[in-house]
Amino acid sequence: MNKLRRQALKWAAAALCGSAATALAQPAAPVKLALVESLSGPFANTGEAVYRNLLWATERVNARGGIMLPGGARPLALARYDSKGSSEEALSALRAAIDDGARIVLQGNSSATAAALLDAIAKHNQRDSARRVLFLNYSAVDPQLTNEKCSFWHFRFDAHADMRMAALMEVLRADQGVRSAYLIGQDYSFGQAVLREARRQLAAQRPDVAIVGDELHPVGRVKDFAPYAVKIKASGAQAVITGNWGNDLTLLVKAARDVGYQGRFYTFYGNALGAPAALGEAGVGKVVAVADWLPNVPGAPSEAFYRAFRARFPQPQDDYVHLRMQLMVEALAQAMERAASLDAVAVALALEQARVQMAGHGGFMRAQDHQFQQALAVGVMDRQGAPGVPFDVEGSGYGFRVVRQITAAQAQMPTNCQMLRP
Repeated sequence: MNKLRRQALKWAAAALCGSAATALAQPAAPVKLALVESLSGPFANTGEAVYRNLLWATERVNARGGIMLPGGARPLALARYDSKGSSEEALSALRAAIDDGARIVLQGNSSATAAALLDAIAKHNQRDSARRVLFLNYSAVDPQLTNEKCSFWHFRFDAHADMRMAALMEVLRADQGVRSAYLIGQDYSFGQAVLREARRQLAAQRPDVAIVGDELHPVGRVKDFAPYAVKIKASGAQAVITGNWGNDLTLLVKAARDVGYQGRFYTFYGNALGAPAALGEAGVGKVVAVADWLPNVPGAPSEAFYRAFRARFPQPQDDYVHLRMQLMVEALAQAMERAASLDAVAVALALEQARVQMAGHGGFMRAQDHQFQQALAVGVMDRQGAPGVPFDVEGSGYGFRVVRQITAAQAQMPTNCQMLRP
């Protein structure tokens, strides 16, 4: 009996060793990141641009071995969920992503959608603590999202609209050629916030500038901006201030060019997605854009970063790189490794302390409201090859010369966030 028992124990031990070896041989389960974004419809180009940036960021993390956790390294896997430009579809995509095992949700190209996701995630996390989700936001810049609507589960890596407007005003304040301005934006929370802050900051910093137009238009539904362009030209405005993005910006600037508008554009997103090509020579010296980073930011680290992105995505139409999205993924990887866990609460607490650096640019997460703090750059459109413009945009022959850099300390703004913590 003892002999049989010893043999059985040997077989059991061998089986356990074999199982362990098999487990070691199997690749580690990836950490799934769910991109919920417009991948079809009028803003599909913006969603695809985001996907390329995030794909590149996850590839970099995986190339160095993935996320180092106590049970072994885990790669990142980026899954696509099409919101089709609709908050309702985004909520359906969120449910599908959670059911598929994603615990990190990435979104940004609509503040209205971001607000809907934020609310849904907060309710889900309260109801289902075993499957809690974190929301990483790279572009939804309605200031409320880290103020009145701030959430422990939400982290924003872009400067919000008031911060971006303040950076633009750094340039407009000194632009004495502007004595009148036309405000135009998309009719939802973000567009409304941009125009509200434009009015406030103009009154405070350039009270001599007359507002000769102030209107909102439907998001993603205007196919012909000629009537708006005619009104802008007829107003005599020397500058247009807009937060428009995607096709709503490209079609607006095309219409302005076609009607012969000669004024300046102060924009949040005029530095890519067809806008420079649409304006051509008419935009030289007249289109101003603010961003966390621009390809012509001086310095060898910045240049090397941009060249690496273009090597990965060489097609001119794919030329839209966001450094903040790279920093976001690096911050997430850092937080997971610091937490030594994938638990949402543990990762969130670590992410509150994130400090990341890349390509000479860096920033840190402010724990109080989960608003990332970083430098901003303001550029003016110019011909490629002009001083300060070694790189163009999307093969257009036009790039953006950096005319103002705002430090993280200068860019930060107070918050009224009253965050509830689990």
